[in-house]
Amino acid sequence: MKKNFAIFSGNANPDLARALCEHLGQPLGSAKVERFADGEIYVEIDQNVRGVVCFVVQPTCTPVNDNLMELLIMIDALKRSSAKPIVAVMPYFGYARQDRKTRPRTPITARLTADLLTAAGVHRILAMDLHAGQIQGFFDIPVDHIYAMPVMMDYLRTKFGSDTVIVSPDAGGVERARAYSKRLDASLAIIDKRRPAANVAEVVNIIGDVKDRDAIVIDDMVDTAGTLCAAAEGLTKKGARGVYACITHGLLSGPALERIHKSTIKELIITDSIPPRPDVKASPKVRVLSVAHLLSEAVKRIHEGDSLSSLFI
Repeated sequence: MKKNFAIFSGNANPDLARALCEHLGQPLGSAKVERFADGEIYVEIDQNVRGVVCFVVQPTCTPVNDNLMELLIMIDALKRSSAKPIVAVMPYFGYARQDRKTRPRTPITARLTADLLTAAGVHRILAMDLHAGQIQGFFDIPVDHIYAMPVMMDYLRTKFGSDTVIVSPDAGGVERARAYSKRLDASLAIIDKRRPAANVAEVVNIIGDVKDRDAIVIDDMVDTAGTLCAAAEGLTKKGARGVYACITHGLLSGPALERIHKSTIKELIITDSIPPRPDVKASPKVRVLSVAHLLSEAVKRIHEGDSLSSLFI
């Protein structure tokens, strides 16, 4: 790789940033990201970055507001230190669920977040499994949207064959589920659900044959797991042999882990795009796969001007 680049990390997921650097044979950039006594974020870049390509690894996961502000302030610090270009590596892009007005007098937080990042001075975004693909269009700067699918498929191929059915939890996730079913040579099913309120879902119908098959639910994120567990129950009632879930971003807020333990889900497969809590890593039902190698390859290709799309053929 060209030498004139640096990788920095906020406090959101430093373990992932260090693992990414290990794959690249690159030390993690030196920076202080601390707090004043009143909670304000203090950032100081401890190395010369003038004219240096800088990557900032920072998923905007819980605590979302703190991590987003850390990212914005780090971008501003690098901009004022004459770093260029600055690439925000966001394995998880927070505030993405409000990507359109679904009701009167509601915000579009995904666009607001895009505007904040651009105003801070970022030149490019590297994101993984965005909640909605159209979020790329909210930016006036390049957005490289990558997928955890290669990491997930390496694991799924060791456990499942063509007698598996890939399940999309809603109509919006069909394209993602179809990509998995094509590569696993499996059939496809779709859950028809209704969402009367945030984090609440009702399974109305299941389109496709799941009887006597292992069903793998594919989605971009799991938050409180209410939707996922309802889907698992519906699939079990329809005769699925076993229900598994393959979710990129394991937020697992509130009662999520308890719900998964009580559900019919045999295994929940997530990535370390969000740092897994100790109780999540210790859970017998949860398997965490690392996306550090995938992200490092994406960073390398961005820096060297190579194609990213060939990673997902």
